[in-house]
Amino acid sequence: MSIRRKPRRANAGRPTLLSEDVEARIIAASRTGIAVELAAEAAGISSSTYRRWMARGRAEIAAREDGQPPNEEETSYVELFERVRTARAMAAARAMANIRRVADGGLTTKVTTRKYRDVETGQIVEEVTEDRSVPDWRAAAWYLERQHRTHYGKDAAIAVEITGLDAGGPVREERVDLDALTERLSRTLFAVEYPDPPELEDGRVVDAEIIEN
Repeated sequence: MSIRRKPRRANAGRPTLLSEDVEARIIAASRTGIAVELAAEAAGISSSTYRRWMARGRAEIAAREDGQPPNEEETSYVELFERVRTARAMAAARAMANIRRVADGGLTTKVTTRKYRDVETGQIVEEVTEDRSVPDWRAAAWYLERQHRTHYGKDAAIAVEITGLDAGGPVREERVDLDALTERLSRTLFAVEYPDPPELEDGRVVDAEIIEN
């Protein structure tokens, strides 16, 4: 289907409001992943103006992809649209990476440094211990529910074969009990045993005089 551009005023040039400073502020706000209304406010423009600019950029891109010659008056909107789209995608990727890290666990939550004098050798020994987070099933459940809605969304259903592998009988759908699934995930993840923090090289701490804790 051919894409038709909306008619624009001749010799409009670069719009006054869409200055380099405004564009830079829009991009900087978009990189944080905040709502578009807040990104517009951070740039000093209304959300309706922001949406209109983005719509013009999207329409021009669609028209060019449809084979129409570029309208140079719309280039500034195209560049804004593409930069905002990239910035928001990168923000989403960073947020998702953090969610996956929380789901996997192992994040350092506390570092403790302890110094003591070994009474046998007289040397100062420094011991560093780290507390690490355990896997959080809630972050994993959030990820599955939103990224794999077909299988793990609130309305997900799974097909269960009830007649055996070779029978070739009918298949029925059973609703996923998300509460039960959540409880099973919780029990499984929290049943995992994690090793204690590493000990000193000799495997023990002899009588010591505490220097610093």
